Amino acid sequence: MMHMTFYWSREVTILVNSWHTKTWLSYSLSLLACLLASILYQYLENRRMRLKLISAGSVKGKPSPSATTDEPLLQKMGGGGGKVRWSAARVGEAVLFGINSGIGYLLMLVVMSFNGGVFLAVVLGLSIGYLLFRSEDQNSTILENPCACA
Repeated sequence: MMHMTFYWSREVTILVNSWHTKTWLSYSLSLLACLLASILYQYLENRRMRLKLISAGSVKGKPSPSATTDEPLLQKMGGGGGKVRWSAARVGEAVLFGINSGIGYLLMLVVMSFNGGVFLAVVLGLSIGYLLFRSEDQNSTILENPCACA
């Protein structure tokens, strides 16, 4: 029976068998890559949220912030109007959502290596990215999810 517990070692396999660290240099570079990917996730999420605000502003009948967070299933597509408006901002938001979802799920799988250093690098990167790009967002009314894979 295999137990999944955190371990502390410079030898770790990240995502694929070919990304296996054996030396302190390769381990350190891998931790740096995890940190940077986590920061990139927060940056792209910031861009996506800004596009969301732009596209929400271009849709007539924009829902109130409380409706956005409390009653998402009751909102009609397009913000209450019967017609869906396809703007560059909405398409860009959808593309960024897809990219960020992929990065988020990859970060989740990276953490599932159960290496303590990798876990700390991802959490630290998410924290740094949040501090740099998202802590002063003007979109504080938009519901945030702290999970990187959400």
